[in-house]
Amino acid sequence: MTVVQEHDRLQASALGEEPIREELILGNPSMRDVTARIASIVESKITMKYLATLSVTGAMAAWGLFALYYTVTTGIGVWGLNNPIGWGWDITNFVFWIGIGHAGTLISAILFLFRQKWRTAINRSAEAMTIFAVICALTMVLSHTGRPWLFYWLLPYPNQMNMWVNFRSPLMWDVFAVNTYFAVSALFWFVGLIPDLATLRNYVKSDIAMKVYGVLSLGWTGSTRAWHHYEIAYMILAGISTPLVLSVHSVVSFDFTVGILPGWHTTIFPPYFVAGAIFSGFAMVLTLLVITREVLDLKQFITLKHFENMNKIMLATGMMVGYAYILEFFIAWYSGSDWERWIFVNRAFGDYAWAYWTMFTCNVVSPQVFWFKKARRNIPLMFIISIFVNIGMWFERFTIIATTLHHDFLPASWGYYSPTWVEISIFIGTFGIFLSLFLLFAKFVPVIAIAEIKSIMPGAQPSHHHHHSHDSH
Repeated sequence: MTVVQEHDRLQASALGEEPIREELILGNPSMRDVTARIASIVESKITMKYLATLSVTGAMAAWGLFALYYTVTTGIGVWGLNNPIGWGWDITNFVFWIGIGHAGTLISAILFLFRQKWRTAINRSAEAMTIFAVICALTMVLSHTGRPWLFYWLLPYPNQMNMWVNFRSPLMWDVFAVNTYFAVSALFWFVGLIPDLATLRNYVKSDIAMKVYGVLSLGWTGSTRAWHHYEIAYMILAGISTPLVLSVHSVVSFDFTVGILPGWHTTIFPPYFVAGAIFSGFAMVLTLLVITREVLDLKQFITLKHFENMNKIMLATGMMVGYAYILEFFIAWYSGSDWERWIFVNRAFGDYAWAYWTMFTCNVVSPQVFWFKKARRNIPLMFIISIFVNIGMWFERFTIIATTLHHDFLPASWGYYSPTWVEISIFIGTFGIFLSLFLLFAKFVPVIAIAEIKSIMPGAQPSHHHHHSHDSH
């Protein structure tokens, strides 16, 4: 907001008129009120409702870990994989979770570089969600290797066996892309937490909590020098994170694109996967924030304006994904390849038609309600649509994998894939891990960036002080 816009907004407020822009913080709280409200979540006692919820998600995680243990000790033959479908729910879930983690980096880095102030109330949750989603993705891809205890063979390091990794393999590119994404996202999240951890250090009453937050805040003093270095570091990390949004899911799409199979070997996959990742990531952020807003009573900071902006991005990326779905059929027809054409006809009308049309309905049809402002500001409706989008994006990954593989070039290599209880249990377990980590985060870390919220308050704007000094003069 420019100085002129800020002056007009304050003047309109003083005259009792509607402000130029909708407020991002309701109730006109003071700086002290913001600190007390957000930090009180950490300081408050753990309730039975919280413990019960954490117990359920923890049980889901434990069951999934047991299924992983059973897979490792018995072998991936306990999965429903067959010939020709060598990739099933494992890679489907890997791509799904990597996609979920993309909205965090987009909200934090790209919207920060574009100076979008509405990101400040939701970026902390989105960043945390990114970390937890990548952990779930790594769980899936390591179990897919069959021998996860030999994971270090994927890393290029000097060894006595003279073994070296195959850099021409897109699966090797995944190792570097995903690990880089995880490291940069975790660092970006932690650096953004430092001022708030120092605030908690000064707010909590427990000596143990004070020491823990004191160590994690790295001796933060809040001086001008500290803020100067912090802002430079945050800007650099935002600049590094931005290309990762585009590169990571592009590299994941190369797992399919560099293959010669009809239905995979297409240049549309990288932008198509990136748009889909942002689409599914925003849907998951929306799902979690609607619950967090209600349970923690954060309506003052997470407003309908935040949800409306997120729904606009979901509508835009959903249209991109729908365009890609339609364009794939045109590419198949224009290719002149009978195999390519047959794959896409089979997707829509073959054995897995139910998965294709579930994907199309959830991802293309359901977000169209967001053309209407009332729908973009209707919380129950947007919550339902966000769940539909998450379901649809999972089916998108499943459709790409299963429908391409289940009919190979030879009729002798035709098969139908169905998951076993082990695969279903592992998938449920990843949701348990994801939700358990998010619950712990929401309790012990400020779920909203206190310092960033304060920076967009009217009292933090230089023009605000100038306006009042002018009035008093």
